[in-house]
Amino acid sequence: MSQPLKSASAALIKDRISRVLAVEAQAILDLRASVGDTAVAAVELLLTMRGRLVVSGIGKSGHVARKLAATFASTGTPAYFVHPAEAQHGDLGMIQPSDVVLAISYSGETEELCSIAPHVKRIGARLMALTGRADSTLARLADLHLSVAVREEACPHNLAPTASTTATLAMGDALAIATLEQRGFGPEDFARSHPGGSLGRRLLLHVRDVMRTGASLPCVDQSATLGQALLEMSQKRMGMTLVLSEGALAGIFTD
Repeated sequence: MSQPLKSASAALIKDRISRVLAVEAQAILDLRASVGDTAVAAVELLLTMRGRLVVSGIGKSGHVARKLAATFASTGTPAYFVHPAEAQHGDLGMIQPSDVVLAISYSGETEELCSIAPHVKRIGARLMALTGRADSTLARLADLHLSVAVREEACPHNLAPTASTTATLAMGDALAIATLEQRGFGPEDFARSHPGGSLGRRLLLHVRDVMRTGASLPCVDQSATLGQALLEMSQKRMGMTLVLSEGALAGIFTD
């Protein structure tokens, strides 16, 4: 059984957690200053594209890219994720001239992304990039570049992607929500993308979708024995049976 931490160790852990939260929160707040005409152009590009948004990244940026593809897809912008390494070996064929490719790399020098960028442009698709360096290879290759630069990572060695991935995710979410609002994407549209969620059930599910009819409805004649009624209830698994008299409802018998 593990021993409780000494108070000094507990205080150090609390301090570290608080600092990480502060660094990542500040990284998001700093992005607000960079929101300008380029961000507006990014939303306009998403609104006017005739194809789909293809989101790509590798490593930690790949995980962020997958999440953003899912967010865009569920908020009215058709989107999917393509792994940049797989794109070099055939998946590039998934990208069409009418698409927009969103490439995510904090360094802007990720080899797999930089390798496919010229091919993306050759296909005719538009290329957007989210990076932390405006002078990076990927930023220069992109038709449109958005900075997600942060002052520092939350990692004490300033190495592990932490604040940078948080900032990238936040910027992607911001673009998705701004696009959603410009589309006029409302709760009912959202529900159609989330039929399994509580909102989808509340807005889209009707009584006719769940009601029992015909042979699936438990019912017995009022002359039936108690045993027959119990058997009907057990077979139809509703915990009740209708009791009929000459085809009309005479009552309900429940367990």
